[in-house]
Amino acid sequence: MSSQIKWALGILLAAVGIAALMIWIRPTPEQEERIAEIPLVKGLPLKAASGTIPVIVSGTVQPRDQVVIGAQVSGRLTYVSPAFREGSIVPAGVVVVRIDAADYQNQVRMAQADVAAQDVAVLEAREEVKIARDDLERYSRREAGQNSLATTIDKDDHAARILPPASLEKPAKSNRAATGASGSASGSASVLATREPQLRSAQAAKQRASASLADARLALSRTRITSPFRGLVLEDSAAVGTLVQVGQSLGSIASTSAYEVRLSLTQDEAALIPGLLNGSGGNIRADVFYEYGGLTYRWPAFVDRADASLDAATRNVEVFLRVPSPLRGGRLSDAEQDSSVARAPPLLLGAFVRAEIAGASVDSYAAIPAEALRPGNEIWVVRDDKLRILPVRVLQRSDTLAYVTMPSIEQGGSIVTSNMTTPTDGMPVRIARSPDQ
Repeated sequence: MSSQIKWALGILLAAVGIAALMIWIRPTPEQEERIAEIPLVKGLPLKAASGTIPVIVSGTVQPRDQVVIGAQVSGRLTYVSPAFREGSIVPAGVVVVRIDAADYQNQVRMAQADVAAQDVAVLEAREEVKIARDDLERYSRREAGQNSLATTIDKDDHAARILPPASLEKPAKSNRAATGASGSASGSASVLATREPQLRSAQAAKQRASASLADARLALSRTRITSPFRGLVLEDSAAVGTLVQVGQSLGSIASTSAYEVRLSLTQDEAALIPGLLNGSGGNIRADVFYEYGGLTYRWPAFVDRADASLDAATRNVEVFLRVPSPLRGGRLSDAEQDSSVARAPPLLLGAFVRAEIAGASVDSYAAIPAEALRPGNEIWVVRDDKLRILPVRVLQRSDTLAYVTMPSIEQGGSIVTSNMTTPTDGMPVRIARSPDQ
């Protein structure tokens, strides 16, 4: 046997011996009890509460009072207020546009001249009435004197009692017979003789002239168009030199004394607000929240009115909030106080805002994170280290919170906020609590 083979066999035997020695002196492994894997979940304490639940909805800010500025008379614009520009604030009572008033001033002068002429006509008619009355009075006295003379004739004075011929007596009888037929004509003649109808005609003509003067003055006053209230100019289309016609629109102004927020509430949300549909909206408080520049501002408001009919498209109840002093009434919300902010911005028209309306008072409910509400209106609650899947009734829900109620809410527990792959009712779980819990 060669020396190389001897060396190879020796190394192999030595390796086998070393391996056998290591196996012989190896330590015995410790036996550990196998622990079943229990899911670890995140949870928050489930606490029952009572009181008023806010109804949280979103809506759009819109004008409450808005007017269209239009021309009531035709003419050429001679003045447009610098404040009457889109986006500007117009004070109440300020003249926003003025129409050339020369033609209307001339109409006022002509109407004044007509009134003066009719005054003279009325005076003349009154004098004629006085003269006519005097003439009729003198005529009546003369007729009375003639009748008294006829009664003083002596019946024994045959010369004074000479009868007229028969030819004269017959026409006299016929004239007396015709007097009854023509009584109305003579009556009309006597009325005209007093000059009273002529006076009334003159007075009526004066009234027509006075009415024409009032119309002329009214048309003259309409050459100056003023703002009915302090408001924001939404639109303007007026320029000096423009020829306008009656009814032509020159712009629009929205009052800044109050805005309104239009909300669309589901029927369940509307049912949470007591007295919403019975006309007591003015007593229902609300708050409007608007995010601007990374901060949230709050405006106090109240329910102005609620539509008693459902919207045809959404089948929801339309509710309108009234926001007083929208330009100055904003404040930072309580959760975001910042002393560096001097004042709140104005509430902008067209802004999308969040509104909270004071709802009904509930004896027992829980405010849970919105992510803890599972599909099918269920929540996962850990009680006695076991998972319970419980159905709940959702009273109100927002982007961050959900207000729910259920029969066993007083039992408490921990509500699960994290997700699980295959949750099963009654399965053991562990709660991962934060250090401050």
